[in-house]
Amino acid sequence: MKKLSIITVNFNQPQATLELLRSIDLLKQYGDAEIIVVDNGSITNATKELSFEFPEVTYIRSEKNLGFAGGNNLGVEKASGDYLFFVNNDTEFTAGLIEKLIALLESKPLAGIVCPKIIYYAQQNTIQYAGFTKMNFYTGRNKCIGQLETDYGQYGSTSYRTEFAHGAAMMLRRSAIEKAGSMPENYFLYYEEMEWCESIKKYGYEIWIDPSAVIYHKESLSTGQNSPMKEYFMTRNRILFIRRNATPLTVIIFHLYFYTLVLPRNLYRYLAANRIDLAKAFFKGIWWNITHQKDSLNR
Repeated sequence: MKKLSIITVNFNQPQATLELLRSIDLLKQYGDAEIIVVDNGSITNATKELSFEFPEVTYIRSEKNLGFAGGNNLGVEKASGDYLFFVNNDTEFTAGLIEKLIALLESKPLAGIVCPKIIYYAQQNTIQYAGFTKMNFYTGRNKCIGQLETDYGQYGSTSYRTEFAHGAAMMLRRSAIEKAGSMPENYFLYYEEMEWCESIKKYGYEIWIDPSAVIYHKESLSTGQNSPMKEYFMTRNRILFIRRNATPLTVIIFHLYFYTLVLPRNLYRYLAANRIDLAKAFFKGIWWNITHQKDSLNR
């Protein structure tokens, strides 16, 4: 039996992390598995609180918030599994989740990453993720398949390939990580898993999803919906992703599109809604890319 490492990152959400651990413990899904919790610079060290109920879990404490990628990379350093399952701490497992994802990895030698279907926790008949379409590098946009659709089984129970994994729940083959390297830490929050997928695909691996495997997600507990923090990182990293992954000509076309269409459109929307905070975050994300032309392109 291959060994599994489940890795999750906590940032000021000990209750959410505790609920995740309880959902894993309740199901006892896989025999040879370890669980690693990284406390990513929380104000209060959550590892002490969590270890009272789950002493068998491996806890890592970072005094500094290293971002999504940095926190998960700390977990990878301690992980000993053949398969590594990265899950947000605001998720909850369902029956058969682990077994189905592992079975998919074992049946598809070229599968470097597999994902479950992600369902919103608060609306358990509503899909968040059933795959991703290809990235349009000219606009920096792609589509999350199934998002906000009512789930009536329209994506079936047969696995299929997709373009990108979802960072909330993705299981990777260790060999894919060893070849592609660790998750890129330039982004801090959002888009890092997309670049990781791009790197892993360059080594011949594929991204798969099993829609019969389900995980529930309490989305955006950390950053909040429509928050300035989310707006800043989504803007900053959308531009950064294109700069790092597109051809020089495509980058030029993207910038023309972004500054002539996206910038005035978004600014109008924020001002019309009296969201000056979002407008400031939007410009802050743009300015970061202007002032980090060279160092942001390093891994």
